[in-house]
Amino acid sequence: MSLNLKTLRIISSRDELGRIPEGKTLINTIYAYSYVVAQKDSFFAEALTQCDYLIPDGAGIVKACRWVKAKCQPQKRIAGWDLFSFEMDNLERKSEMNTGEKRLKVMFLGSSEKVLSLIRERATADYPNLEVVTYSPPYKQEFSDEDNQAMIKAINDANPDLLWIGMTAPKQEKWTYHHWNELNIHCHCGTIGAVFDFYAGTVKRAPLWWQEHTLEWLFRLLMEPRRMWRRYIIGNAKFLYYIYKERKD
Repeated sequence: MSLNLKTLRIISSRDELGRIPEGKTLINTIYAYSYVVAQKDSFFAEALTQCDYLIPDGAGIVKACRWVKAKCQPQKRIAGWDLFSFEMDNLERKSEMNTGEKRLKVMFLGSSEKVLSLIRERATADYPNLEVVTYSPPYKQEFSDEDNQAMIKAINDANPDLLWIGMTAPKQEKWTYHHWNELNIHCHCGTIGAVFDFYAGTVKRAPLWWQEHTLEWLFRLLMEPRRMWRRYIIGNAKFLYYIYKERKD
């Protein structure tokens, strides 16, 4: 399986975030790099295709959907940060209204303990009505069966009201999709990778002007050229090639 923008079910506007029903729901993001990787990684393509909701986290995806005349035509980019802010604000309001009841719980699984400690500190201040739980998985390319079971157990034991997975793409999407049926949760789950670092403050997000002019990718490239040049220079060239190919098919 390879990814095809023409048939993907992509959320068209930010207003639709408020219409996602409660309950166990898997929300992924798609952007130029993930589209490119999914052309050669069939399981990643399946994970993106089969999730409940797909967020257009990239101006390139929005424009490409129009160019290839896709079934779903998102109006504008919805960043992973937008999804994060919307869900966190919504859960905070719900928890605040639960007068006399236990606070609602948000869980962050992924990243390092250093990043997670910064997230706990900031989230406690930003969302005082939420209980914040974190879990840092081992830093390795592939998890063992023991690692996977420990992560699944941590999620199920926490029984969160909102779950964030942050292990970079495509690892986070593939892991969550593969183990989805083993997660006994009742909440929204979003795979939001870089947002963990943005929120913790360990990676600087592009200033608003760069975001508004669809240049956030360039800002990240300038900030981390050695790590990002393949993704944004080679990756963007491949993205244009695959989109041109899809339009012709």
